[in-house]
Amino acid sequence: MDKMNPYIVTLILLCCSNVFMTFAWYGHLTNMAHRTWIFAALVSWGIALFEYLLQVPANRIGHQVMNVGQLKILQEVVTLAVFVPFSLFYVKEKLSLDYLWAGICLLGAVFFLFRSRIMGA
Repeated sequence: MDKMNPYIVTLILLCCSNVFMTFAWYGHLTNMAHRTWIFAALVSWGIALFEYLLQVPANRIGHQVMNVGQLKILQEVVTLAVFVPFSLFYVKEKLSLDYLWAGICLLGAVFFLFRSRIMGA
């Protein structure tokens, strides 16, 4: 069996790690608002462990085919793609055009960091 495409593996691991990261960073705002911040921080650290168990292999696999700048921009795109549904459905915040503008800016960043691969140079 051929090895899996490192871009795909990296993307899947980043998506999964970002779900954990988003809950670690923001989940306590709705489901632990009545608890002390130190309790929320300790729970968030526990959740973040799972994020790191996925994030570190994602970066190691991704670094085989991408440079660090490309990995970082990919991470930011994934973060926004995970965060927008989270903020809409879990935190119940309203969607604004600012998310669209942020997404367009990130697409520009993706283009510039991946243009040598996109343009074939």
